[in-house]
Amino acid sequence: MPSFDIISEVDTVELKNAVDNSNRELDTRFDFRNVEASFSLNKEVVKISAEAEFQVLQMRDILRANLAKRGVDARAMEPKEIVHSGKTFSQDAVFKQGIDTPIAKQIVKLIKDSKIKVQASIQGEQVRVTGKKRDDLQAVMALIRNSEELDKPFQFDNFRD
Repeated sequence: MPSFDIISEVDTVELKNAVDNSNRELDTRFDFRNVEASFSLNKEVVKISAEAEFQVLQMRDILRANLAKRGVDARAMEPKEIVHSGKTFSQDAVFKQGIDTPIAKQIVKLIKDSKIKVQASIQGEQVRVTGKKRDDLQAVMALIRNSEELDKPFQFDNFRD
């Protein structure tokens, strides 16, 4: 019976490359001359720090642009609050791995409401979809890709015929 998994993962190597490229771009930008500003990556958290709040917002846009160049979906980034401590402003951008239970339940409900003849089950941090026809599975993939209410990047893995 054909099946596939719906997952949500960020390629950590490409994330590291995007952070490195963002740091290089900071070195060449005129508006960041003589400014203490940097990006740092710790697991799936990117720390953006600068001397002013507007610079942190500009740096977040630089990071988003470099993520797009490296093929990492920027919707996986969840920016936290900007924190002011001493002379610096900083912000953490968390990159989520896996699908949370409420979103997984929302995916299963969306699939069931579509009346496509497939079964969806939550398995840890992924959703397994099985059906009798390959066309039904591809219809589910199109449904998930085009869904407006699921504002998160999804990949389709482990497609079996």
